[in-house]
Amino acid sequence: MFTLISKVHPLFFFLILLSLSSSSKASIPEPFFNCISNKFPSDILHEPTNSSYDSVLKSTIHNLRFLNSPKPLAIITPFLYSHVQAAVICTKRVGLQLRIRSGGSDYEGLSYRSEVPFVLLDLQNLRSINVDIEDNSAWVESGATIGELYYEIAEKSPVHGFPAGVYATVGVGGHFSGGGFGTMMRKHGLASDNIINAKIVDVRGRILDRKSMGEDLFWAIRGGGGASFGVIVAWKVKLVHVPPMVTVFDLSKTFEEEALQLLNKWQYIIEHKLPEDLFLAVSIMAIPLPNGNKTLMAGFTSLFLGNSDHLLKIIEENFPDLGLTKEHCSEMSWIESVMHFSGFPRGELRDSLKNRISPLPRTCISTTSDFIQEPLSLNGLEKLWNICTDEENTPIILLFPHGGIMNKISESETPFPYRKGVIYSIIYEVVWDCTNDESSKEYIDGLRRMKKLMTPYVMKQPRGAFFNTRNLDIGKNGGPDTTYWEAKDWGLKYFKDNFRRLAIIKGEVDLENFFYYEQSIPPLISQDEL
Repeated sequence: MFTLISKVHPLFFFLILLSLSSSSKASIPEPFFNCISNKFPSDILHEPTNSSYDSVLKSTIHNLRFLNSPKPLAIITPFLYSHVQAAVICTKRVGLQLRIRSGGSDYEGLSYRSEVPFVLLDLQNLRSINVDIEDNSAWVESGATIGELYYEIAEKSPVHGFPAGVYATVGVGGHFSGGGFGTMMRKHGLASDNIINAKIVDVRGRILDRKSMGEDLFWAIRGGGGASFGVIVAWKVKLVHVPPMVTVFDLSKTFEEEALQLLNKWQYIIEHKLPEDLFLAVSIMAIPLPNGNKTLMAGFTSLFLGNSDHLLKIIEENFPDLGLTKEHCSEMSWIESVMHFSGFPRGELRDSLKNRISPLPRTCISTTSDFIQEPLSLNGLEKLWNICTDEENTPIILLFPHGGIMNKISESETPFPYRKGVIYSIIYEVVWDCTNDESSKEYIDGLRRMKKLMTPYVMKQPRGAFFNTRNLDIGKNGGPDTTYWEAKDWGLKYFKDNFRRLAIIKGEVDLENFFYYEQSIPPLISQDEL
């Protein structure tokens, strides 16, 4: 009925069984309650009987797909690191599972759902941010959102920024520890490439920083999924310089406007011909026509770290067929570009970045990803194009350019290995109104068909995937006893050869696999097993 993660006294085992069988709904085990009762105040422990429980559980769930999944026995919302320490110690002592949530960006909901009894550690109250402009750095707690971090940086300086994602309401904990794509990745790399320190509560309840945790563990949590190794409560990030003015544009082309030919040309210029100051992504989707048919549209979206005159010159030299003009371009500050990509209307006050409420509606979402090493043939592009047309439930396909500094960082520098030689990544996404549960299967099946049809055209051996877009279809652990060899099937897809090092580090810091979930790193006891 549940998994006993660590060795416990038989009395604890009996009491847990008793508490789970005494009613139709599982209640929090008495030994756990006794353990934590003198370690933190009762108002940060939310049980199903509390009026606060439901609102806290739903507060950062942006993907409604798992809203009705099995719920935690209790939710802990710590204000202090000592509360996190107590949560780890007490859940481990009684053999409960602990799930860690920083902001609800998890596409599979693994940070707030489980098939066995568990406690949810929700870090939303650990959200302080301390920006040090003189040091070009900031400490940010894991429960803060990317938008809050951006806001605090901009309050201190108009010429500093940070290269992370575009959705302002995403919590930094999961985003940073999974890698973190963003619009400045060609210039400054991933969010995880710009982390210079961290604080983690380990399986023994200790608070460790970079020096005390050691370079191996510090390497692992910057892109290898921090929740496999402990509870990361804070990150120190390196700020980057941005110009006082940047330029953005959004330019759409339909199939009839030769969008397919433009997409083909885009593949050949993004890696080497465009400067790293220019991020030029593409979205592909079907749009309805008045006659009831559909046409395909490619949306070219850009951030340029400079003014529009310079941008127009670059595009004219390298991509004149795009037809970019001055009227398509908008010059603005970096923080205004952040709001633009987050979906806020022009002129919205940047204070909106702090309210943790997305301007986009909450829906059901499923996503997966691929990497491209060679430009797709026209046949491959047409296949991609036709997928969007043929699917009844219209998917969205996002193409993110790599190149720039991404080509200069070693595959083993951090756990994220898809660097040199990757031209762009593909993110496939389906979004739907899931008020009707029966519709979910149709959309997810469509996503699977899309992925299957693209098999001949994408990276293989392994077929890569991005951890921040995790999807259980690529594989999952069967339980806390899953071995490294069993997990390689999915682990190599995310991390390639870095998966082995991650498993060795896991074995060194969490041998009993307390920090387990369906795609957590399994412990590898010794290199002899390799």
